[in-house]
Amino acid sequence: MSAWVLPDHIADVLPSEARHIEELRRSLLDTARGYGYELVMPPLLEHLESLLTGTGEALGLHTFKLVDQLSGRSLGLRADSTPQVARIDAHLLNRLGVTRLCYCGPVVHTRVDRPGASREPLQFGAEIYGHGGREADLEALELAQACLAAAGLDGLQLDMADVRVIDAVMAPVSLDPSRVLSIHTALAAKDVSALTALSEGLPHTVQRDLVTLTRLFGDASILEEARQRLQPSPALHEALDSLSWLASQVRGMAVTIDLADLRGYAYYTGMRFAVFARGRRGEPLELARGGRYDEVGAIFGRKRPAVGFSLDLKELVSAVAPRPLVAAIRAPWGTDASLRQAIAELRQQGQTVVCALPGHDHEVDEFLCDRELVKDPASGAWTLKTL
Repeated sequence: MSAWVLPDHIADVLPSEARHIEELRRSLLDTARGYGYELVMPPLLEHLESLLTGTGEALGLHTFKLVDQLSGRSLGLRADSTPQVARIDAHLLNRLGVTRLCYCGPVVHTRVDRPGASREPLQFGAEIYGHGGREADLEALELAQACLAAAGLDGLQLDMADVRVIDAVMAPVSLDPSRVLSIHTALAAKDVSALTALSEGLPHTVQRDLVTLTRLFGDASILEEARQRLQPSPALHEALDSLSWLASQVRGMAVTIDLADLRGYAYYTGMRFAVFARGRRGEPLELARGGRYDEVGAIFGRKRPAVGFSLDLKELVSAVAPRPLVAAIRAPWGTDASLRQAIAELRQQGQTVVCALPGHDHEVDEFLCDRELVKDPASGAWTLKTL
C-alpha cells in the first residue's frame, strides 16, 4: 500500500476548506461566548471508564481503545466530548450555580454511521449545567439556531422528541432489557407488525399506545392528539407540556415532532432535538443534535441537570456556500530595505502580502492577488497597482 494512502473515511483538509472551517470555528465560538459560554479544552486521550461513563453501548462501539504504556490502564480516543465536559463541571469546576461551557476539537470514531461521514469529526458543542427547567432547553435550541445562522444557513427545521413519552407508555410493565431494546428499534422504524409481535402479552393499553406512537409525528398539533390518544399519566403530560412550550417559543424554525424517535434513548433523559438545513444541492442535512442528559455527571459524584448540543464543523462546511478567496497583494522578493519596510507596513495593516520567490511563480488556492506592489521609477517609492 502506498505511504500516502489514508485509512477509510479519514481525509486531509486542504487550504480552502481548512480556512472555511477555521472561520466557522471562530464564528461559532464567538456566538457561544455572546450567550455567556466559557471555553474548555478537554484532552483527546482519557481513561476509558471515564470516557464511556453513562453514555450507553453505542459510544463504546465508536471509541478507539488502547493501552497506556506508562500505567498499563486502558485509554480511549474520545468519540464524544460531552462526558469529558461533564467531568470538568462535576470534578474540576464544582460550581454551585449554572455553568455554561463550550468546546471545539477533534473526536475519532471507529466506524461511520452514514455514507460519506468522516471518522474524524471536528466537534463543536455547548452545554448548560445546573438548571433542570425548560428555560435551559430553550437556550440550547436557540444557541444551536444562532450558530447555524452565523454559518450562513437559513430555512432551518427543528425536529423534537422526548424520551419521557416512551418511559410513560412503558411504565406499567417491567421487561428484560433485550426486549425493551427491540421495542425501541421497532418504534424508531415505525414497524407496526414488529411492535404487535413484541408487545404480545402486555396490557392492552400499552400495546395500543406503542402502535399509536408510530403515528404521532407531524407539526406541534400532534401533541394535543397524543394527550387524547395515549393513556394519561403525570409523566406523560409533563413531557408533552414541555414539548408544547418549547414549540411555542421557537422563532425562525419550522417545528416538527416525532414521538417515536428514540435515537440516543440510552443517553438522553428528556427532550432531544435535531436541526436540519438544506445542503448545497437542496438535500436535507441533520447538522446539529442535542437534548437533555441529566445522568451524564452522576459517575463523577455530581448528578447535575444538563442540556446541550453538538455539531461537526467538517459536515457543516460542506453544507454552506464556499467563502470567496482572500484578497492579497503580490510583491517581489528582495532585500531592499524600503521594499521590506513597505511589505511589513502592509502586513501590520492586516493585508495579505505574497512574495514571489526568485525563479518561481506562486501557486495558491486561497488568495486572489488583485494588487501588486511595484516601485515607482520616478520617486523610488513602493506603491500598490491594481491588477
